[in-house]
Amino acid sequence: MKNIQLLNKIAKVGTDVLDKNEYNVGADVQNPDAIMVRSAAMHDMEFGKELRAIARCGAGVNNIPVDRCSEEGIVVFNTPGANANGVKELAIAAILLAARDITGGIKWANSLKGTEGVAKAVEAGKSAFAGGEIAGKTLGVIGLGAIGGKVADAAADLGMNVVGCDPYLTIEAAWNMSRSVKKVATFEDVFKAADYVTLHVPATPQTKNMINAETLAMMKDGVKIINLSRADLVNADDMKAAIASGKVSKYVVDFPTEDTVDVDGIITIPHLGASTAESEDNCAIMAAHQLDDFLKTGNIKNSVNYPNVALAHVPGCTRVAVFHKNVPATITKISGAFADQGINIENFVNGSKGDNAYTLVETATPVSDEIAAKIAEVESVVRVLVI
Repeated sequence: MKNIQLLNKIAKVGTDVLDKNEYNVGADVQNPDAIMVRSAAMHDMEFGKELRAIARCGAGVNNIPVDRCSEEGIVVFNTPGANANGVKELAIAAILLAARDITGGIKWANSLKGTEGVAKAVEAGKSAFAGGEIAGKTLGVIGLGAIGGKVADAAADLGMNVVGCDPYLTIEAAWNMSRSVKKVATFEDVFKAADYVTLHVPATPQTKNMINAETLAMMKDGVKIINLSRADLVNADDMKAAIASGKVSKYVVDFPTEDTVDVDGIITIPHLGASTAESEDNCAIMAAHQLDDFLKTGNIKNSVNYPNVALAHVPGCTRVAVFHKNVPATITKISGAFADQGINIENFVNGSKGDNAYTLVETATPVSDEIAAKIAEVESVVRVLVI
């Protein structure tokens, strides 16, 4: 029986995927073979030698030490697309909040409690909270993946002109997107055209502070910016300066920080993008299926640090998973290590992702821990698991 530790409350429909006769699942589980997590910070955690995988019930993995996991041969999964509809719906709400001073109006209306003639006061004061309509305005979408593509399509359905840019746009995503969404070559093209800009890219060293004084200067005066991705994408000081000058009329962010709370012109939402019952269920189910498949077969799907690799199982064969560096001649050395032990490889598959590679091998001969240790002696091999 394998141990699955839960670091956050994970939707029961997800944990129910894991057969209770095969898995011991819970928050108090010790020496886990795998971990399921949502937002818990893991950077200071020590990982036991049994840990094989971490499944993030969501897309972002900033709370997981991915590089350290790669060094230890631990697969980090995420669940791209599982929460896309929930985030899309909040993005549309955020666009509407930016278009019209709904939050300010609600706050003012509530302040009228105890006032005589509330209805009359409302009619007299509502003009202070008037805004504009989004139909006919241009929405610029940065990142047209699982979420950005849905936002683009929904905005087009609401009558917006939509332009988008994604250097990594897949053919499948492009085919699924509305033909009314105009794809442009650069982010600069989006910034210059848009009345609204919405960000749907991961937080990486390359995207940190991508919205800054320089990029803000490219945009129209009075532009409205939506950020449901990560706080680090936007330089808070530059944003506040742009709001003070009128360059930006509204900034809606789903990641409040000390720099952005209670600032005129900034609407802070308390990280509600994927906080729907449906999103949490979808993410948990997807994460559980990915863990179950990996722990039983070694197949990998939707890992952020290792490639997608799948091998059809031959009944009666032993399966060996080899985590290694993506360097020349490693596969030859791995196969040679099997040959040196008199083991014939019946089937294998290999893939790489950046500096990391993964080879899945099936043999008709049982592979002992001693043989696995010999294979692990191959230079550049990080870890060997016998499944």
